[in-house]
Amino acid sequence: MTKRLLGGVIFCVSSAVMMKAQGAVANPYIQVMDKAWAHAKAHGAGRPVLSPVDATILNGEVPLKELQAQGFIVVPWTTNDPEKMRTEIRMGIDGLITDRPDLLQQVLREERANAKSAEERDRLAKFDVTAHRGGRGLRPENTLPSFESGLDQLVTTLETDTGVTTDGVSLIWHDQFLNPESCRRADGAPYTQENRVFTKDISSTDAQKTLICDKVHFGADQKNDLALSPVAVAFAKKEGLISPYVPTYVAQLFRFVNFYVDYYRTGAGKSDAHAKERAENAAKVRFNIETKIMPEGAVGDDAHRNHTVGPQAFVDALCGAIVKNRMESRAEVQSFDFRTLILVEEQYPKIPTYYLTGSTKMLTSPWVPEQLRATADQH
Repeated sequence: MTKRLLGGVIFCVSSAVMMKAQGAVANPYIQVMDKAWAHAKAHGAGRPVLSPVDATILNGEVPLKELQAQGFIVVPWTTNDPEKMRTEIRMGIDGLITDRPDLLQQVLREERANAKSAEERDRLAKFDVTAHRGGRGLRPENTLPSFESGLDQLVTTLETDTGVTTDGVSLIWHDQFLNPESCRRADGAPYTQENRVFTKDISSTDAQKTLICDKVHFGADQKNDLALSPVAVAFAKKEGLISPYVPTYVAQLFRFVNFYVDYYRTGAGKSDAHAKERAENAAKVRFNIETKIMPEGAVGDDAHRNHTVGPQAFVDALCGAIVKNRMESRAEVQSFDFRTLILVEEQYPKIPTYYLTGSTKMLTSPWVPEQLRATADQH
């Protein structure tokens, strides 16, 4: 492994030197990831992972094989169409983030059954199945029932998003505010875009006392029937929550996954036909946790401006929860805001980083800190 990693670095340097000598500019993904790896390595952190939007994999903008030859793992987001899943898997990606882990698992079963070589079978056995927002195609996103559903699908990773509350807690939610499209007030009072609550303006305690995020709006297969979420129901009772669908937070998610393991090992679910495999999988499941803060150079409408705390507060809250719960070996931090990832690599080098990217153009824009920014090819 060491030789492979060293080889990757040597290849990277020699390629850059050759391209410079020839007057060419390296692919922007290679530029950014080379710079990110150099920074991480200088601070004792591991090699970062690239997580590009799936369109840039499918259209060939991301130089997948070259990045992998240099030792980088590539895990795209977010593919829900089975045939696109199949195409990306056959292209050689290392994992995939999806709202429909059930569909991805089915495609993987078919691909494994048709694998032609031991090498291909080994690659597919290690494939990272990541449930986006817990698997929002099946349950309301980023809630305990969605994470339970992801675990039921035997995913290898639960993906989620975080903000920071007034009490410094890493609250799980995708938007910078608790979205009325998904959430309602527990007391029945109107909750709309006009009186929406931003994460930075509420405590984690008040969020769990006042809001229930059980609305379905993501297609016919998304369901909020609590009969489908027995572990979340039992856990909510144990934690004294008003509903399994209250906004949750990172430390509570870690407790929930441990509870899920016990539920199927020794608890009410131990006689379930899938109990053994569910408990074994959940005991090692990983957590891919995003900091929902816009990069410093982000421009656009109000939705693309920060209504959050700053990067350091995100790192303090999220990495603090990871370390306190001894999850450094099972959790990684991902972000479009590379300032956050730089801080994680400097201050928490044991926690892996995932570099989220959208369009290729963003890599040469102010979205990316100058020290990591790619140089546009003028040829």
